[in-house]
Amino acid sequence: MSESQSSNREQSMEKYFFRAAAEDFMKIPGQAIAYWASDAVMEIFDENPPLSKLIETREGLTTGGNNLFLRLWHEVSFQSVGLRMSGNLHAQESKKRYFPYVKGGDFRRWSGNYEYVVNWFNDGEELKIFKDPATGRVRSHNYNGEYGFKTGFTWSGISSGTFAVRNVPVGFMFDAKGPMGFSLAQNKQGIHEAFLNSTVTNNLLKMLAPTLDFKLGHILNLPTVESLPDEVRVNRDYCVTASLDDWNSFETSWAFTSLPLLKVDLSQKRLKTSYQNLRSGWRQITLEIQRLEQENNRIFINAYGLQDELTPEVPLSEITLTCNPHYRYGGDKTEEELEALLLADTMREFISYAMGCMFGRYALDKPGLVLANQGETIEDYRRLVPNSRFEADADNVIPMLDGEWFADDVTERFRQFLRVTFGDDHYDENLAFIEQALNPKGKRNFTLRDYMLGEFYTDHVKRYKKRPIYWMFSSPKGTFNALIYLHRYRPDTASVVLRYLRELRAKLAARQSTLEQVLINPATSQGEKTKAVKEIDSLKKQIIELQDYENDTLYPLATANVALDLDDGVKVNYLKLGAALKKIAGLDAKEED
Repeated sequence: MSESQSSNREQSMEKYFFRAAAEDFMKIPGQAIAYWASDAVMEIFDENPPLSKLIETREGLTTGGNNLFLRLWHEVSFQSVGLRMSGNLHAQESKKRYFPYVKGGDFRRWSGNYEYVVNWFNDGEELKIFKDPATGRVRSHNYNGEYGFKTGFTWSGISSGTFAVRNVPVGFMFDAKGPMGFSLAQNKQGIHEAFLNSTVTNNLLKMLAPTLDFKLGHILNLPTVESLPDEVRVNRDYCVTASLDDWNSFETSWAFTSLPLLKVDLSQKRLKTSYQNLRSGWRQITLEIQRLEQENNRIFINAYGLQDELTPEVPLSEITLTCNPHYRYGGDKTEEELEALLLADTMREFISYAMGCMFGRYALDKPGLVLANQGETIEDYRRLVPNSRFEADADNVIPMLDGEWFADDVTERFRQFLRVTFGDDHYDENLAFIEQALNPKGKRNFTLRDYMLGEFYTDHVKRYKKRPIYWMFSSPKGTFNALIYLHRYRPDTASVVLRYLRELRAKLAARQSTLEQVLINPATSQGEKTKAVKEIDSLKKQIIELQDYENDTLYPLATANVALDLDDGVKVNYLKLGAALKKIAGLDAKEED
């Protein structure tokens, strides 16, 4: 190699190396080896006080037995949940058993991920004495102390690459996987949340926590600039409110009141028009939060003197609203694919809400939860909703079958719901819109009944994180399916399901007899006979399936009069009904404590 070639190679290699003095690393708390950090970044750490001067952080409660003490909020009787408690004494005096619990969760900014409740009855008396059976030692620790139920902010320990904090209002306990920060000056909390959700924080944390496992010390060591315009807080306030509204717009929130698609200011006779109006509003909110986040980023970048290193832009995929398809679905999907997914999910949510109205969990004429406590009845519903436009199911059993064998079949009930909510004038058009939306892959002859039989329960189990509230009794090959609502379950519920099963079997037998008469009728054509023979063969197999399901499974269960306790949670209760219910993959898996 010539001397000039060697020189050129050395020069070209220099761009792959960084040079930094050892004393520079001392400027970064924890002495993280951020060799790529610029002089400007080094000076930020050197010249500004750490966030620990302005906030306190605490790692949260370790229950020692999450499967015993934690529940997704929808599993338990809602009357046993204490919301908005101001402190431990308030919680204790309330006599409630469960309280909201921060436990990490998906990447989301500003607000949300309010899913869990913890058994903290009487100041956590059961949890505090829970012992390891092998050692006799109490397994729980870090009881939140004076920080329990205080307002603050939280974050998830391990992120997909972007740090984000969420506001936590008054009334929450918190977990080791959902540590919390508390502003020493309450009026500064909005500023601190805005800073922690900025691109400046995200960039600095990549130096403090290169593995993206964000510990308390990483947050406390962030450098702070205190002189900031009030615009930052105002922007943050809007983002928190909009994010909370978004979270509460879906039925998996305990503050859900009614389906946005059915709100008066959006409602049209044509479902398509209502959806387009709703989608337009979602798009405006998403773009407004993007604008405000970018404005805050610009303020923080200028305050930290990082104009040459960072830009304020925030991609749509990081605007963490459930109504934003770029965040909700991610990946490299086209706009057309994203819109198809959002439309399909919105129609699934419409059907899910309708199911809630069928069972009385919700009502068109009363906002929020209606029947959400163990053992509530149709009489309770009628007392709470005296003039319902859409009556809840009387016996808490809704058949889900491949045919209109019962008047209260789930598909027929949804059709009634669609007529009540959007009227008769455009009923066929509205039903076709739903069926087309639910069929993004363009399956031939796909109908609402196909969705109900093939996809609804899978969607429900996924929506409720494998802790469903509507349970499906199902024969081995699916000839018989019936849904019940857990919170209205009684020990005789299986007997009611059994009556439906026997009635269906009688109807199938009657149909078989009719077809056998067709076969012996001399006027029947050969084509009709061939078709009748095929259907008779299918009916015989279905009748045998139902008889075996009754004898082996449903009748023994009905005679057992199994009682359930919502406090045990879905995981325990679902298994008590055994093979009578449709199997949920992974339900019996061991959980982390």
